Amino acid sequence: MCKVCCSRKGPTKGKAKLQTYRVGIPMERIAIDILGPLPLTDRNNKYIMVVADYFTKWVEAFPLKDQSAETVADTLVTDFVSRFGVPKQIHTDQGRNFESNLFKELCQLLGVDKTRTTPYHPQSDGMVERFNRTLEEMLAKVVDSDQKNWDKCIPLVMMAYRSSIHESTGHSPAEMMLGREIPLPVDYIIDRGELNTEKTLHSYAQDLEDRLRIIHESAREKLQIAGERKEKLQPKCQRLVL
Repeated sequence: MCKVCCSRKGPTKGKAKLQTYRVGIPMERIAIDILGPLPLTDRNNKYIMVVADYFTKWVEAFPLKDQSAETVADTLVTDFVSRFGVPKQIHTDQGRNFESNLFKELCQLLGVDKTRTTPYHPQSDGMVERFNRTLEEMLAKVVDSDQKNWDKCIPLVMMAYRSSIHESTGHSPAEMMLGREIPLPVDYIIDRGELNTEKTLHSYAQDLEDRLRIIHESAREKLQIAGERKEKLQPKCQRLVL
């Protein structure tokens, strides 16, 4: 990707020092960002709307034709809220689409607490920034030479990302969200053993609940340690509450 690669290879911008938020359940607090403009695809998509969960690190990436407030709000409700429910808090930058009356009214209607970056810390959301760079790098490896099919590549690229262990939690986003790993083609090439078909629905539900509890407790401990480590490295005067 010519344009994408150029921006991707540029110098890494400094991280803003902000107060660490404590999140403890899936989709409690999410971040939304718009990546682009990217090369226009055959489907007339030019942007990517990124929605990332702070706890599970599960990320959704939606190709967009434009980044208007109407498009962003419609995509959020139709493609995200309809599948994952309403988050408690949404964090964004100060883009006009997120600061519009339409988006603010949508958050009020849904009962969502809306937070944003500050003028002095416009790049305060390091989690989304890191994912955006990762997504650009992954897409750059699989797109066609004319760069017009990046939107078609997103689903499988996201599958690969969600199946990878996240450093801050020690688990993959898939395991954090689903309580299990996503089966990949290689899993069927390598013998995984016989499937357990004797479990009842009740026993499966109980096992899943127990597994998710263990996974989430482990992730909370790792996230707390990581947060405390970051807080020690930044002066108190530079900690901000958004």
